[in-house]
This record gives sequence, C-alpha cells and structure tokens, in this order.
Amino acid sequence: MSAGTPARVPPRVVLGVGGGIAAYKACELLRLLTESGHQVKVVPTAAALRFVGAPTWSALSGQPVADDVFSDVHDVPHVRLGQQADLVLVAPATADLIARAAHGLADDLLTNTLLTARCPVLFAPAMHTEMWEHPATTDNVALLRRRGVLVLDPATGRLTGSDTGKGRLPDPGEIFAVARRVLARPPGAVADLTGRRVVVTAGGTREPLDPVRFLGNRSSGKQGYAFARTAVARGAQVTVIAANVSLPDPAGARLIRVGSTEELRVATLAAAAEADVVVMAAAPADFRPASYVPTKIKKDDGGRPPVIELVTNPDIAAELGAAKRPGQLLVAFAAETGDLLTNARAKLARKNADLIVANQVGVDQVFGADANSATVLDADGPVAVLDERGKEQLADDIWDLVVARLSQ
Repeated sequence: MSAGTPARVPPRVVLGVGGGIAAYKACELLRLLTESGHQVKVVPTAAALRFVGAPTWSALSGQPVADDVFSDVHDVPHVRLGQQADLVLVAPATADLIARAAHGLADDLLTNTLLTARCPVLFAPAMHTEMWEHPATTDNVALLRRRGVLVLDPATGRLTGSDTGKGRLPDPGEIFAVARRVLARPPGAVADLTGRRVVVTAGGTREPLDPVRFLGNRSSGKQGYAFARTAVARGAQVTVIAANVSLPDPAGARLIRVGSTEELRVATLAAAAEADVVVMAAAPADFRPASYVPTKIKKDDGGRPPVIELVTNPDIAAELGAAKRPGQLLVAFAAETGDLLTNARAKLARKNADLIVANQVGVDQVFGADANSATVLDADGPVAVLDERGKEQLADDIWDLVVARLSQ
C-alpha cells in the first residue's frame, strides 16, 4: 500500500444467531466470514447461548459477543450495530425470531439491531417442517420479503431427531456464498429480482449406453449454480434443475435432480411454465444411443468394439423459445470450439432466445473452472464482451443484462 492510501475497511457483518439446534452450524459460517476478511460482530439471542456459549463466538470472531442491550450502554449498541453494519445476517432464523422481526418487536439486542439496520438483511431459516409451513410463518416470511429482506428457503433433509423434511439450515458454505454476493452489490442496490421466478439448469446430462457406461460431457454445474446463487441474492424465487452435479445444494433455491436429457427436458418445461426467466446453463447431450443395452457391452471375439448408433436429442432451448410467453425471457448458451460468434448468432435465432451466452470450451477451458469469460449476444442487437472473471461475478453481470430487459 502506497503512502497516503487509506486502509481498506473490511465489510462489517452482524451475525445474528437464533435459538435453534442449528446454531452450532453458524460457527462454520462465522469462520468463513472472518477468514475471508470480514469484520463480524456476533449477536446471539439468549436461547442461542444455551446451544453455543459466548466464548465460542468470541474466539471465532475475535470480538466480544454482544448479547444484551445493557452492556456498554454508552456506545448505544442497540442502535449503533445496525447503523454501522454492511450486512445483517441471521442464521439460524427460528420461527419465533422471524415472527418478532416481521412485527417490529424489539425485546432484545438482535431485534433492536434489525430495526435500526439500513443495510441488506439476510435470513437463513431453520425449523421443523410444520413450523415452516404454518400459515403464520408463511405470512411473516412474505411480509419480510415485501419489505426487501432476503429470506432464504430452508433446505430439505434430516431435522432434529428422526424427522426429515423442509426446514434444515442450508449448507453454511452456501449461505456464505449468498452473503458474499449481497455484499458485492453496490451500496444501496435493491434486490431487483424480488418477486421474479427464475429457472436455472446446470450440469451435464448423461445418456446411458448400458448399466455401467454413458455418453456425457465435462460440465460441472458451477456456472449454473453461480447463476442460482446470484439470483437468490437479488431476491428471486429460484428453481435449479441439476443434471449430475456434485456440488452443495445452493442456499435458498428449490433443487430438482435429473440425469438424462429427456429428464432435463421434462423438468425444465414444467418449471418454465411459471417462470419469468429461464437460464439454460446446463450442457445437455446432443445425441443419445439409439438403444439401451441391458447388459454390459462386450468386445467381440476379435477384440473389436461394437458399433453404437446415435440419435439426436430434442433441443430443449429451442422448445422453450417456441413456447415463450409474452414478457418471459430465455437465456441460452453456446459452448463452442470453433467460430464462436457465427455459431452463437445462429443459435440465438434458431432457439428464439433473448440472450445467448457464448464461450470457447475445451479440456482445460471453462468446464470445472472457477472463472469464465463470455460474449453475450442480445436478440435486439447489442453485444457485451465479458473478460475472464469469477463465475459468480459473470453471472451477476449477465443478470444486469436480464434485469435491463425485464425493465423494458
């Protein structure tokens, strides 16, 4: 740092912790925040401290825990914490805490902080399925979202005891990813996809040859999941249709898993019927075997390989483009190894897409990487060239183009 250059102020995060068993998972979230350079003040509820004690929060954050309105009164913590924060993140957010926040109650330091915060507020709920689905919780969540609060949908999985269902705290790493994208937005930026229903496909399909082999591709699903995370951070209701993806479930998104191109087609057409935007980031196989062999394919006596006949798979993006409703947007993709722009322009027209994201791919390009570059073609003519950047940043930049089109 050169002389006279002001030191960079680390992002200030208030981590509110509700009184649920998932409070222990917030320790991992706190570690991710602090190790990535965020200044974190932990504000647990009294019930949360019965699950995880104050020394744990202090050791992980490097700061004293703020847990009541009567400590350090001269600093007016019930006002200052919210005023000075860049993000207030509540994880886990219990049904009780969501209800108190929705109705403006301020009976402890955390709810006071929520009332004084003028920065983005992000809730990661965790509770039993019956509590999440109760009309009172549904109404409270809807009220918070109308006010601009980002409330993630909980994950589905094992809950307390032997119960399983919707209500599990999303993976801490995925909550962190959404929080990071919220903080990356310009100060004062609104959640400009609030109320929008978004479908994102991700990964690569597999076409079975026999019980042990398939035709597939190298797509990891990282770019599709980046689109999902960034859409969640901008307030969208997101459905992810994932083909053979081995990544943690994106926080706040509904996840549908598929295998083959036909399974991807069925799931995407169904989800797209109610969507405002469909992002076809998956890499569906162009071809599939004409027939499936129910036993493992063997070499013949001379060691020669069998001849495998292929047939063409349906073009899902073109089918979506033909069925677009007025106002619905389709973002298609062109992964090319040859003439990028010529092929992309042809696909843009053939698929009746609004935008097409084109990039060069190969063994060491794009697939599985954490960064990407792209040229985005608009059906109305403009071209945006996005040089290499992180896949989440690339997704955010493309969402800017989508939002601009939606605003028209």
